[in-house]
Amino acid sequence: MKIGYLGAGNISSQMAATVAKMDEAQNYAVAARDLARAEAFAERWGFERAYGSYEELLADPEVDLVYVALPHSHHHRWTLAALEAGHHVLCEKAFAVNEAQAREMIDRARAKGLLLAEAIWTRYMPSRKIIDDIVASGSIGRVLTVDANLGYKVDMNERMVAPELAGGALLDLTVYPLNFASMVLGDDIARIDAHMVPTATGVDGQDSVTLTYADGRMATMFTTMHTMTDRRGLICGTEGFIMVENINNPQRIFVYDADGLNSSLRETIEVPEQITGYEYEVLACKRAIEAGSIECPEMTHAETLELMRQMDAIRAQFGIVYPFE
Repeated sequence: MKIGYLGAGNISSQMAATVAKMDEAQNYAVAARDLARAEAFAERWGFERAYGSYEELLADPEVDLVYVALPHSHHHRWTLAALEAGHHVLCEKAFAVNEAQAREMIDRARAKGLLLAEAIWTRYMPSRKIIDDIVASGSIGRVLTVDANLGYKVDMNERMVAPELAGGALLDLTVYPLNFASMVLGDDIARIDAHMVPTATGVDGQDSVTLTYADGRMATMFTTMHTMTDRRGLICGTEGFIMVENINNPQRIFVYDADGLNSSLRETIEVPEQITGYEYEVLACKRAIEAGSIECPEMTHAETLELMRQMDAIRAQFGIVYPFE
């Protein structure tokens, strides 16, 4: 499967490093707005083709899957363009800026009969099934509460604080604990309470979100782009709890018994060795394309739209509207 990259930034480098070690996929073409940058990227990672415009890459019939690794503000435009050109697409998270954009992208993929997948890597990782199986076994009882945090010091990155690029913590960071909660508790949300602290540019620098579910369960989360955090996830049940080390790329999963005020470690589960973690979404796309599917079961279009609805509701409470909306 030959992959064409739109964008030659940091996340493209991480994907290219991953694909370079895979037998099932190939780093084929990369496009950047500057040809010299694309050529340097191609040489570094062993690409066959480098293009100085996105349009040139989309005109290449050899590309099997287009990987959209551009700022959030550009996902909608270039995903639609890739689909119009007849390519399957893997689009980075957050999938779009809002639900309306996401729905148009998905509708276009359906009309074209092409795969369109969201690159939210935690949905595709083996750790998801490990956690699902523990919860389903009933060993920690009925899950009542999920808590998660995610923080990186990335506020020096111009893209992260630029309103015109849909910067802020929400689409880059808060999307992860929202997905973490969704994978455990589902999406029957009765109420969302969200607060943020803005940066000097007006985008959200720190977020706090509480989800209250129709059956009384609850998820709490906070994210920040000003500091590192432990990135821990907790899944709390009536008979014990699970602690996930790094919700953004789980490393180890700890299962605890709960007995009154005491708790004891029952089990430590090491997540299977991986290249980087990006390989799972690439393999999922390959399977889906070979099956003639327009979506990946690991992250369906319905789930993508649901998470976009949640982020729209959160951003409405923040009072943030991007300049191009």
